[in-house]
Amino acid sequence: MSMVVQHNMQAANANRMLGITSGAQAKSTEKLSSGYKINRAADDAAGLTISEKMRKQIRGLDKASSNAQDGVSSVQTAEGALTEVHSMLQRMNELAVQASNGTNSKDTDRKAIQDEIDQLNTEIDRVAETTKFNEIYLLKGDDGEKTVNMNAHDAGLKGTLVDNGSGKATFTMKALSAGDSVSIGGKNYTIGSTAADAQKIVDAQKKVGGKVTVNGVEYTYDNADTKWKDADGNDVKIGTGANAGEIKIGAGDKVSDGTTTLTAMTDEKNAAGAATADGVDDNDNSVITAEKAYSLAKDELVAANHIGDTENTAAVAQDTTNKNIFKITTGSAKVANTLSFSLHVGADADMTNKITVDIDTMNSANLGIKGLNVTDKNGTAATYAIDAISDAISKVSSQRSALGAVQNRLEHTIDNLDNISENTSSAESRIRDTDMAKEMVNYSKNNILAQAGQSMLAQANQSNQGVLSLLQ
Repeated sequence: MSMVVQHNMQAANANRMLGITSGAQAKSTEKLSSGYKINRAADDAAGLTISEKMRKQIRGLDKASSNAQDGVSSVQTAEGALTEVHSMLQRMNELAVQASNGTNSKDTDRKAIQDEIDQLNTEIDRVAETTKFNEIYLLKGDDGEKTVNMNAHDAGLKGTLVDNGSGKATFTMKALSAGDSVSIGGKNYTIGSTAADAQKIVDAQKKVGGKVTVNGVEYTYDNADTKWKDADGNDVKIGTGANAGEIKIGAGDKVSDGTTTLTAMTDEKNAAGAATADGVDDNDNSVITAEKAYSLAKDELVAANHIGDTENTAAVAQDTTNKNIFKITTGSAKVANTLSFSLHVGADADMTNKITVDIDTMNSANLGIKGLNVTDKNGTAATYAIDAISDAISKVSSQRSALGAVQNRLEHTIDNLDNISENTSSAESRIRDTDMAKEMVNYSKNNILAQAGQSMLAQANQSNQGVLSLLQ
């Protein structure tokens, strides 16, 4: 080969290769020291794009999981407060049952019971007004007002209550006939009859073997003689204008045929003693007409449905045709709107990633127990209060159930988010992170090549020294 000094190609080649090795060594050093195999877009443009999209999703998922955990905390706070509301309502129910008992004195015992009920009502309102999470009032409701209808109540009367919706209900009481027994407002009544109704029982027994009891004395009908006889076989003459062997029923007479017993009412005076019929027997106030019974039942229905009625909408109207059917307009109250907030539990803007939490205001007005009073004379008000408190307990139970369902859902949501985040992080790691073992192999290789390149560059620089021997 020719011997030249202007171009030392061996040295140039060794230097070029050493430069390549040094560059590769520098990249290996960077990957090993940073832990990333993609440190800039030039390392892997597509891989960087995919990695950054995954990072966005991972960080979004992690924050969504945190959102859901905050949601669980808020729901637990609300549900915990309602636990105590439930306890207070259970105590109020206990007190109402106690106040319903006839052995209580209105002036002392029921007043003491009422004092505790008032305090519990006030505390329920305080809990609803002050319970909050991160400055959000959870049981206070939201801005604005709405009207809620109370449940209809049947005042303990026998019959069928049907909720027609929108604050309307129908109560159908058993159609009452003479001789029927009925309990209204804790008092037992017998439906009295007219003299004509009672006379029909007597007339129906004018047959062979016919027997009838009038005012506690039994008489037998003599079919052959067509007359009524007493136990001694004598003709009887009962009632104004009656002839021998006749029974004419008048006001106050009690008649029985062994199956049906009727009392012909004496209704000539009212409770004040004035000469006015009032549907109540003058001699026995437990004997009343069917119309009077319906009237008393209506009054009790009004009283029962006025509990918690802060808007004074409760009303009861009798059907014009069937007096035993009552149209009820329930009580109502104005309360704050339902609090509603959404938990964002996903990495994307999709609205399906929203979980909505709805919490009604849990004050005494919405629960239907505002102004609850048990201090009447005979405990009837307290008896009706039991129904109202039962409705309140049911409403709180419903809200707690809804919160519990949301909490269970959120716990599954958190588990799912954490699982997706973990798997996505694993995928992103495979794209972006350095495989340290593999990279150390490259680093060791490039380190050896760098040392060899330096050695060869030195050798190549010495290769042209032979020219000096020609110049001596």
